[in-house]
Amino acid sequence: MSEKNYTGREGLEKLAELIKGIDFTMFTTVDEDGTLHSRPMSTQKVDKLGPFDGTLYFLTRIDSRKVDEIRDDQYVLLNYADTSNAKYIAVQGRATVSRDKAKIHEFWHDAFKAFFSEGEDDPSIALLSVKVEGAEYWEANASRIVRMAKWAVAAVTHGAMDMGDTGKIIT
Repeated sequence: MSEKNYTGREGLEKLAELIKGIDFTMFTTVDEDGTLHSRPMSTQKVDKLGPFDGTLYFLTRIDSRKVDEIRDDQYVLLNYADTSNAKYIAVQGRATVSRDKAKIHEFWHDAFKAFFSEGEDDPSIALLSVKVEGAEYWEANASRIVRMAKWAVAAVTHGAMDMGDTGKIIT
């Protein structure tokens, strides 16, 4: 794999491109005893508010364990995977919890009624905002069929193969 690193605006654009279309992330928080807790969460549309500014948004319940953990330790890790396109992204950032009604309204859709029966004004709804501080990524540079052919050739010839790009994104 070749290494390609990105910073600043270029890094934000690369991160937005990598996670676009990946609905769920494994959202990891740190408990007060240092143990890690992960759970799947749906990232709200990255491009919904215009160009990606480095903040990712999630809707959650205010009384959830992750909210308590974030109040004690803001550092979180978000793991995204698109196995069909061989893209894997680990995003580090700091999370904050708010009750920002305007932002909740921007991200609201009726599917959330399954979790918030009173709609977007449900008293238990909260907004998690994660300000991205950096990321690492692994990304294939060819289709699955081409990757499989490269693996076969490398196995027969005992040669090395370039499977794609890896790198860091620093915002």
